[in-house]
Amino acid sequence: MTHSLEVAQIAQGIAEFINHTYKTTLPEPIDVRLCFAAGLVHDIGHPPFGHNGERALDNAMLEYGGFEGNAQTLRILTRLEKKVKYAKALEGDGDIRAGLNLCHRTLASVLKYDNMIKAVRPEGSKVEKGYYATEKTIVENIKSSVIGDFKLKRGKEFKSLECSIMDLADDIAYSVYDLGDCLKVGFLSPAKILATKDALLEKVAATVSKQIKEDVSKEDVLDVFFDIFAGLFQGEPVNDESGAGVDATGSSDGAGMRNHEDRDSLQPAEAARRQKLEAERVGFKRFTAVYKTSRLISDDGYNRTELSSQLVHEFISSVELDYNEQCPPLSQVKLTKGRLRRKEVLKQYTYEAAIYAPRVKLGEYRGYDVVTDLFEALMADKGDILMPEDVRERFNKADNITGRAREVCDFVAGMTDRYSIEFWARLKSDSAESMFKPI
Repeated sequence: MTHSLEVAQIAQGIAEFINHTYKTTLPEPIDVRLCFAAGLVHDIGHPPFGHNGERALDNAMLEYGGFEGNAQTLRILTRLEKKVKYAKALEGDGDIRAGLNLCHRTLASVLKYDNMIKAVRPEGSKVEKGYYATEKTIVENIKSSVIGDFKLKRGKEFKSLECSIMDLADDIAYSVYDLGDCLKVGFLSPAKILATKDALLEKVAATVSKQIKEDVSKEDVLDVFFDIFAGLFQGEPVNDESGAGVDATGSSDGAGMRNHEDRDSLQPAEAARRQKLEAERVGFKRFTAVYKTSRLISDDGYNRTELSSQLVHEFISSVELDYNEQCPPLSQVKLTKGRLRRKEVLKQYTYEAAIYAPRVKLGEYRGYDVVTDLFEALMADKGDILMPEDVRERFNKADNITGRAREVCDFVAGMTDRYSIEFWARLKSDSAESMFKPI
């Protein structure tokens, strides 16, 4: 929910910035509330355990139309939420559920991928982005409402302006707030980032190069962080126990001066030794000062908030509008070249350095097994007796195994991490669970 609120606020900020900057270009202002709504709901299709849960459900659904988070978001909004029913099922559809019954322009704002996921895919396939065949008629109606008779050129996909804004806001939120979260919990610190091993820098550089289609070196990656953190290391001198001050650049008000009067009377060898020790001491104090400043940046919530706010402001202020004169609803937003590189470096670095950290992956690994076990148990013979009554009713009314699998998939995908573990424990754990607790 925190991430969705961040995306919603950034999407609103982008829409307001574009409305102000391009007011003479746009035939009418972008609906700011629509962009906020898109950001708020864009991730509701995520299953328990995030992308690992997504992979588990997709592997289970390879023969039944697949699973994908964005497709599930559209399905929740147009089918699964129990608010409205159609008086008559859509043509060629057979399903009278209308979900939240949102307008087509709102639904278009979460339709990120103009691709109907294949009904059957081979073992080992990667998650396919798109929408399910069950929502094909709805997607066709969305396109017709938003762009009318406009024909997309070959190779061009449908993506509304508001969806483009939401998608960029999502990327900005990941890039900025993942860094802030990593600083907060101690996964990363400015000092650790600036001292990153070459192997990780090269990996990040390669990924960024691929994403933005431009050569990016490990030095370019480090330059981004030097630029971000440079101003933060200009602070008050950090005092050591002796009272001598050293600022974050390592300058010491007593360095090279201590016992200066006595040095003339020392033997040359002893004087050289003491001078070397003094230089080493200053170097160590410089290291200590930088480390303390780095910790201050990571540990102080005000500093982290100021850093995040500054980065978000920079990104929003660097958004450009790629206006589509032939079909304004299909206009797109993008970052300037320099800010695009900055965003991708932040995003890919935190992904590689923290999201792929063993302590994060351990939990996700278990999640894959939990989701798989739940799907298999519910699809097994008499698995319907384990389901809540409303799910069981739809499961048993389904015409074929594909329909039954989709009902099970919807049920599992709608679980939270905690609920899925609790449900799994009631099936697999040795500890007793109360029969009076609702499913």
